[in-house]
Amino acid sequence: MFDNLTERLSGVIKTLRGEARLTESNIQDALREVRMALIEADVALPVIKIFIERVRQRAIGHEVLDKLSPGQALIGVVHDELVAIMGGEKSELNLNTAPPAVILMAGLQGAGKTTSSGKLAKWLMEQKKKKVLLVSCDVYRPAAIDQLMLLAEQTGADFFPVQTSQRPAEICTAALDFARKHHHDVVIVDTAGRLGIDEAMMQEISELEQLLKPVETLFVVDAMQGQDAVNTAKAFAEVLPLTGVILTKLDGDARGGAALSVRHITGKPIKFAGVTEKLNGLEPFHPDRMASRILGMGDVLGLIEEAQRTSDQKETERLMKKMKSGKNFDLNDFQQQFQQMKKMGGMSAMLEKLPYQLNQAAQNMNVDEKTINRTEGIINSMTPRERTKPEIIKASRKRRIAAGSGVSVQEVNRLLSQFEQARKMMKMMHKGGMAKMMRAVKGILPNMR
Repeated sequence: MFDNLTERLSGVIKTLRGEARLTESNIQDALREVRMALIEADVALPVIKIFIERVRQRAIGHEVLDKLSPGQALIGVVHDELVAIMGGEKSELNLNTAPPAVILMAGLQGAGKTTSSGKLAKWLMEQKKKKVLLVSCDVYRPAAIDQLMLLAEQTGADFFPVQTSQRPAEICTAALDFARKHHHDVVIVDTAGRLGIDEAMMQEISELEQLLKPVETLFVVDAMQGQDAVNTAKAFAEVLPLTGVILTKLDGDARGGAALSVRHITGKPIKFAGVTEKLNGLEPFHPDRMASRILGMGDVLGLIEEAQRTSDQKETERLMKKMKSGKNFDLNDFQQQFQQMKKMGGMSAMLEKLPYQLNQAAQNMNVDEKTINRTEGIINSMTPRERTKPEIIKASRKRRIAAGSGVSVQEVNRLLSQFEQARKMMKMMHKGGMAKMMRAVKGILPNMR
């Protein structure tokens, strides 16, 4: 996400090294590079113009504090303006109405409406403790109905059965009645999409909006479409009273132009971002955190929140006690860390939230999901006693473990070496040796060597 833009902006900052302050002359070239970076990121031209002018006005003459370089000062200005252009503050879903609260999903075919409906249902159930009913009005594409029904099963949400012979308005009326009788808090309505904007589609969804009177009308847009996504969002905003935007496939877009453009062009806040294909891959959109990620500073706060959300409190406390004592950290604990990583969306999802330099370093060291799965397979081939007391694993045991997990003895040796490095890091954390710990990190994860 935003790799190209992050790399270009990092280069801009480096050009300002050695300067005492930000001036008209030294910032002109920097802003030219920023403009080119935004154009390459497929940001809408009107947005680029406004953004550059705001940065220029704030940056010229900006006093540089003793502990800040001009590059760091410019980062502060650019960060603030990125936050402003993406909406300033996080925008919450509005569910303040007598139940059931209706959420209407709109967008073109292929943008990810149906998948986003399932992800949103899961998020509402887990984060807001809501009883959710999923409804499909896409009678033109039977596969969409089947897909939403499958998503309902996977998330535990309720699904309102429909037939392709029914009219969308008829489905909505029946679904609302069903939701009231069965005390649902939220009804998510997945509407039909088209390959392009057409009058019939707009008329149908406009009628559904008037019938349902939704508290939220969310436009689902594919971030990989760049400026086309923004133009489509603008067309929908002219017909529907949109309340927000869901950006999908943000994990597959190295440019990020839609994220920077859609709020300014439509005037509607980005409420969620789809960051992975998994059902837990929908995140509330935080403009300040996204700005930090664009500038290569990562989203450590988001990483901590995700860890807290997915972790088992008792298991975390148990591991913390081991870390504090600096003793008894075994292969069961080592494996638990990999399982926690999977709950958080896997290695790729974690790397996305790391500061840019750490992200690149980890990628250069070939950290991948397959290696992590192979590592778990090796640990699963061990006996309970071997996991608790790894020191007993000698040559004959290594051969048995390698055969059982389908790897070489060298792979088993590598895992044991990585485990020893992790155990040393736990002891360093206990003793407060952070610098030593950071040097040890390279050996903790598979293939990080």
